[in-house]
Amino acid sequence: MALMHEENRPMAAAERAAETLPSLFARLTDQLTQLLDAKLSLLRAELKEEASTYLRSLGMIIAGGVIALIGFALLNVAIAFLISMLFESAHLSQAVRYALGFILTAALYLIAGAVVIVKAKNRMAKQRLLPPRTTAELERDKEWLRKQT
Repeated sequence: MALMHEENRPMAAAERAAETLPSLFARLTDQLTQLLDAKLSLLRAELKEEASTYLRSLGMIIAGGVIALIGFALLNVAIAFLISMLFESAHLSQAVRYALGFILTAALYLIAGAVVIVKAKNRMAKQRLLPPRTTAELERDKEWLRKQT
């Protein structure tokens, strides 16, 4: 009986090695699937973050435009009348004085609104379309897969 037990040991070890090879491939497949899931989750999170940044910048552009428009509409009238009073000694007709006052006031508000919009646009231009961490991670994975094949 002892001899039979000793003869089965090498066979049992060989059978275990043969059985573990498919399980190793199954585990490798599971781990690769988990890795890809993690990478996709990271990509989704970074895309949400980037979209949020773009939406905030877009909101700033819209807010800047609304502020410029409201300022133009409300203050334009008061400043235009004030500026038109400065041309009173120029012996121009009242309509021409009002026109000059409104034109100068409009130019001031248009410049202020343009400055706000350009600043927000420049902030948006600094943002990358592709998330840098995910892109770098995917490049490393691609290189690793090339080396493996």
